[in-house]
Amino acid sequence: YAHNAQRFLIPASNVKLLTTAAAIRAIVEQAPERLWNFRDDLNLVNRDSNNARADELLRSLGGQSRVKAMLESLGVDSDSYVQADGSGLSRSNKAEPSTFVTLLKAMYETDDSGLFYDSLPVGGVNGTLRNRFKGTAVQGKVHAKTGTLRGVRALSGYLETDDYGTVIFSIMVNQPGQSGRTMLAAIDEMVLTMAQLESCE
Repeated sequence: YAHNAQRFLIPASNVKLLTTAAAIRAIVEQAPERLWNFRDDLNLVNRDSNNARADELLRSLGGQSRVKAMLESLGVDSDSYVQADGSGLSRSNKAEPSTFVTLLKAMYETDDSGLFYDSLPVGGVNGTLRNRFKGTAVQGKVHAKTGTLRGVRALSGYLETDDYGTVIFSIMVNQPGQSGRTMLAAIDEMVLTMAQLESCE
């Protein structure tokens, strides 16, 4: 299912997915032995959404052009997003929701160590999702990056379903003037609905 999948939206902290995926690819290419030592930084940026470390990571990578080069090797169209910083704090960041779906799918297929997947907050368990999805059918089954700015809420990641396997999704809401609570409730309802998917086979 897709709605406005190619529309530029403000992704907030979902930008950290671009930054961290590029960093993993760069380490794999240059010094794969350093990959496991990167785990703590990765968790800090994705799970805990540390903005300062995300911006430092972008600088250490060599900037936005380096991110684009790394992500192009994963099939991510460089014209499908505009990255202004590493953290997502800038409202100059723009991305199509499909950008994150493409990125998440590529990382799911290439990140053999599972570092990227494991760095994402888990619904009702840890990180920025520790207080969401508690006591629901998807507690412990949502691995996704949150995004929060005034008038912006986002959630992109993976949902492990009982009957449909792994669902990759990106939900980005840009509604200035709307309350954060209302936007979060709508996003969470979408995730709970996705959990009811069943295989046609």
